[in-house]
Amino acid sequence: MLRRFFLFICIFWSINAIARDGIWLLVDTNALKIEVKRGEQTVDIIEGIAIGQSGAGQKSHRGDNITPAGEYRIGWAGERSTFHRFFGLNYPSTQDAENGLRKGIIDRYTYADIMNAHMSGHVPPQNTPLGGRVGIHGLGSASLKIHQSMNWTHGCIAMTDKQIDHLSQWINTGTLVKIK
Repeated sequence: MLRRFFLFICIFWSINAIARDGIWLLVDTNALKIEVKRGEQTVDIIEGIAIGQSGAGQKSHRGDNITPAGEYRIGWAGERSTFHRFFGLNYPSTQDAENGLRKGIIDRYTYADIMNAHMSGHVPPQNTPLGGRVGIHGLGSASLKIHQSMNWTHGCIAMTDKQIDHLSQWINTGTLVKIK
């Protein structure tokens, strides 16, 4: 019980610390850019991103190659990723879970697991029929030529290693990411 309380306080403090500086990301999947925002002011822009091969919208299942549209938070950071750096989103969101349950993509147990994770400030299960492991990442060993010519990911948001290193100065676990 004490451990849960301590975890709650740590999550609450870290989300509030991030919220105080007001930094959040707006991912424009049409213009293929990320705006770093402080409140409503744009403080930085990263252009030339790539998204899922099937575009952006409501994901229907794992492997659909769609970048999910909606509001998410950075759930974890992977400094040593195949893609150089990886900032995982807390996908699937509660809205994704509600849509998935309504459409029969997930069962009520998976729905409950996703909802409970969000309510307790944890990253939701990443191996559901809705998919998971969606994030913002660099290229690593992926082809720069392909990155510059097409949307190539399985649903993530990709940028060059130099760009992800630059973006990392602005974001932390808990940073709001709006994908439109």
